[in-house]
Amino acid sequence: MNASLRAFTITDAADLAATLNNLNVQDNLRDGFPYPFKESDAVDYITNVLFADAHSRYDYAIVVDDKVIGSVGVYRLDNIHRLTAEIGYYLAEPYWGKGITTNAVMEVCRIMFAQTDILRLFAEPFAYNTASCRVLEKAGFQREGVLRQNAIKNGHILDMMLYSLIKSTIT
Repeated sequence: MNASLRAFTITDAADLAATLNNLNVQDNLRDGFPYPFKESDAVDYITNVLFADAHSRYDYAIVVDDKVIGSVGVYRLDNIHRLTAEIGYYLAEPYWGKGITTNAVMEVCRIMFAQTDILRLFAEPFAYNTASCRVLEKAGFQREGVLRQNAIKNGHILDMMLYSLIKSTIT
C-alpha cells in the first residue's frame, strides 16, 4: 500500500471526520478532539491547520489513493526550547500495522531536519500504546524514559514514554 504526505485541504473534511470519529483512534490521542467527531469539526481543524504559523506548526495529511487516512504533525516549542519540536500522529484503524505510520514519521523527520532549524524531535506516547512506541523505535527515535503518572485520559492516570530523535544522529 503506497501512502504519501501532502498538505490538508478543506475537501479532506469527510475523510478526516471518518478517521477521528473512532474511539480506538481517539483513545491514543490527547484530549481536544470532540467525540463524536463530525465533519464540521474536521472543517474547523483543517482551517486551524491552514492558518497556523508556518514556522511553528507543520501538519501533513497521510493519504492513500487521494483519501486522507491520518495525519502527522510537528509542533515547535519556544523560548530556550525553540529548536525542539514535538511530533504527533494518528492513523485510521483499518490501516494500522502496515508500516504507513512509521514511513510517514520518517519522512516528516527528514523534512524537518532538512528544511528547518529544528535539532530535536520528541514524542510522548501513552506507555500502554506499544504500537506507537514501536513506530518511533523503527523510525530511529530513542527511548529517553518513562514520564510516570503524566496524563489523565478517560478517567485513568497514565504513564507516558519519552522518545527523541536528534538531527546530528541521522545526518
